[in-house]
Amino acid sequence: MVLTKRSLLAAGLAVVSTRSMAQAWPSKPIRMIVPLAPGATADIVARVFAEELGKSLGQTIVVDNKTGAGGTIATAELARAPADGYTMGLVSQGTMVFNIGLYKTPGYDPLKDLAMVAVTGGVSNVLIVSPDNPARTVADLLAQARAKPGELTYSSGGVGTSHHMSGVLLELRTGVKLQHVPYRATPAGIQAVANGEVAMGLFNTPTVIGLIKGGKLKALAVTSEQRSTLLPDAPTMIEAGVKEYVVNTWMGFAVPAGVPEPVITRLNAEINRIGQLPQVREKMMGQGIEMLPPGSPAAAQKLVRDDLALWLPIIQASGASAD
Repeated sequence: MVLTKRSLLAAGLAVVSTRSMAQAWPSKPIRMIVPLAPGATADIVARVFAEELGKSLGQTIVVDNKTGAGGTIATAELARAPADGYTMGLVSQGTMVFNIGLYKTPGYDPLKDLAMVAVTGGVSNVLIVSPDNPARTVADLLAQARAKPGELTYSSGGVGTSHHMSGVLLELRTGVKLQHVPYRATPAGIQAVANGEVAMGLFNTPTVIGLIKGGKLKALAVTSEQRSTLLPDAPTMIEAGVKEYVVNTWMGFAVPAGVPEPVITRLNAEINRIGQLPQVREKMMGQGIEMLPPGSPAAAQKLVRDDLALWLPIIQASGASAD
């Protein structure tokens, strides 16, 4: 291929333009799209990082909660946003992996339309029931499910959330048939368990720990590999007799594909730094959110690819669908 002076000049100008843009960035507020309602785990994480990121970048980070359709509405909007570095979003295993198996047309390709910036933390779920439910163990609850196949209900904060997929995995690992009842927002799904509108739920630890300690919910087990320090008396699902059952959902940040690499590199460095701040780690861990070691954008992108390879066959085998 012959490179003309004009093509070389154009390439050089493009590089200069990208560098100049990165050096001037950010010159205005940055919008952070969050796919769940205020009070959900994703929102808690987003707001902590938004506050610290605003301090370090010298610009306001505006948190924009966009609920509905298991996070596909928010994530599709993120994917369609201008690749100028002024729109970022909180993404998770639910929006980047689960939804791809649950929706025929989620509205975005996680590997082509989005660029991962960093993975920040992970959180396990708690199997909860109303205090009025006679079940005291996971075995008791499974007995209820087997007595009425397909009738025992469990709520979630929407199709494709880790709450939903935890139920799907429970069906797959135990052979029971459950009825999924998705709510538009996580708090509503949790309240449905507390009120007895549904029989059970599998929700992120930070969103239910207060209600459990307040006696408004009963914890039967946690989905982590080891017991939670916040709920030391609750067994893991494996200890409770459900083999090969571990759910630790990850969260992180992404931008639309095409955002200049220097901007992604800067965001990655800042987010990694924030995740290691003692006050941030203390706040997150106090709510049951495990902070992960700093990682590169490439490592975050690899996690998405690997998780797609792991979970898509599980979703397909379960027959779960949002359509």
